[in-house]
Amino acid sequence: MLDDTLKAQLAAYLERVQQPFEIVASLSDSENSREMLELLQTIQGLRADKITLKTDGQDARKPSFTLQRVGADTSLRFAGLPLGHEFTSLVLALLWTGGHPPKEEAETLENIRALDGDFNFEVYMSLSCHNCPDVVQALSLMAILNPKVKTTIIEGGAFQEEVEKREIMAVPMVFLNGQVFASGKMSVDEIVAKLDTNSAAKEAAKIDAKAPYDVLIVGGGPAGAAAGVYAARKGIRTGIAAERFGGQVNDTLAIENYISVLETDGPKLAAALEAHTRAYDVDIMNLQKATELIPAEQEGGLIQVKMENGGVLKARTVILSTGARWRNVNVPGEQEYRNKGVAYCPHCDGPLFKGKRTAVIGGGNSGVEAAIDLAGIVAHVTLIEFADQLKADAVLVNKLKSLPNVTIHTNAQTTEITGSEGKVNGLKYKDRATGEEHLVPLEGVFVQIGLVPNTEFLRGTVELSKFGEVLIDAKGHTNVPGVFAAGDCTNVPYKQIVIAAGAGATAALSAFDHLIRHG
Repeated sequence: MLDDTLKAQLAAYLERVQQPFEIVASLSDSENSREMLELLQTIQGLRADKITLKTDGQDARKPSFTLQRVGADTSLRFAGLPLGHEFTSLVLALLWTGGHPPKEEAETLENIRALDGDFNFEVYMSLSCHNCPDVVQALSLMAILNPKVKTTIIEGGAFQEEVEKREIMAVPMVFLNGQVFASGKMSVDEIVAKLDTNSAAKEAAKIDAKAPYDVLIVGGGPAGAAAGVYAARKGIRTGIAAERFGGQVNDTLAIENYISVLETDGPKLAAALEAHTRAYDVDIMNLQKATELIPAEQEGGLIQVKMENGGVLKARTVILSTGARWRNVNVPGEQEYRNKGVAYCPHCDGPLFKGKRTAVIGGGNSGVEAAIDLAGIVAHVTLIEFADQLKADAVLVNKLKSLPNVTIHTNAQTTEITGSEGKVNGLKYKDRATGEEHLVPLEGVFVQIGLVPNTEFLRGTVELSKFGEVLIDAKGHTNVPGVFAAGDCTNVPYKQIVIAAGAGATAALSAFDHLIRHG
């Protein structure tokens, strides 16, 4: 099950276990159960003095196992093998159950312990999903720290009938007390905030109490992180308000073009960006969405940024680095069947469509790459491109055309995503040359048509392009004095991580220059 290298690494981690705990397995005669038993025996054997393995569990989900700290009333269950992207989640759960302290902020841990109620979570994940571990780890930690939180982590591939019965077509999918709670990537702070109905008011009060910043950065992607590091290194008071640190990088799988980093993935790079920024004196405020920018009333005055929770941050200069998000195709059926057959992440949700028919909308690099990935999993892929030819790199187009289970339609306009009984069952498109309408029967649609900048809150204040991008000059200046911008939310061409990071550094240096000249 685990090779010698992985066993050695696991053994080193398990040395950190401080308190005894039990693993209680519920098994059957299946091959999955035999593999789970082998894995659990390996884990127990590496720390036999602290870990006890029992195989008399009677849970209905087989195979599954619980982690139970001796003398504590906790409830954390893994149903199916937590391997692939979830092996790290398993290791962390073992360490936390064994008393090793988590790295979360003290305030976060206190907020988890303070939750009061009856919280029975079920989270469905796939082993190829790079967004799932954050949710799995967050709910695992909550179950370990608070006895009122019960968490079951379910590997969808091992419980396919259950997945189909609950009509789960996107992961991670979280149920609370039997009802849908959330879908998609969430941090532990986001989950706790959603459970604590008074969290917005408390957060707003904390925001209002903040002293003014010399530089306030709105957005925590590569541009925001670089701006934070460069500003903090100047010795000036720096803050970053971000919905989630790392931004859209968190949703990127393979990254092989960030110079000096041969290969990494989005979640790792996002974590590295945050760690680098936290190494400096930067006040990072996560889960903060800006809703309004109020320019300074006079030269040298304070700019204000209103947040969704009602709080207001003040600063002498502001750097906008709010990034972009996936663009919607905006046809009937897209929103109605979102997470019911309409998806945006082929790496996360592709395995849920194994053996089924799917479509990809978009013929750029992201769309063609998605079609290639899906072709190895699903029964058939139909690629729909509005232009008269695919826009992706030639090497990707050639690869796509070589695949036997792919059909390509160019000069095709998607007109509707159809469905019945709450699930997608087809896609309609119009041949732009002939005007003829076509219906493609299928079960899943992946939208890959580019990005839209997160700048709606700036309309009427900062000058935007016809595409909604913040207009900046070579130094990152906007038309508003003291307000700068960087990254994918701007009109800078080529939306790339390395370009956004460079633009963030430029904006920070320009903001510092502004402070020097204007006091």
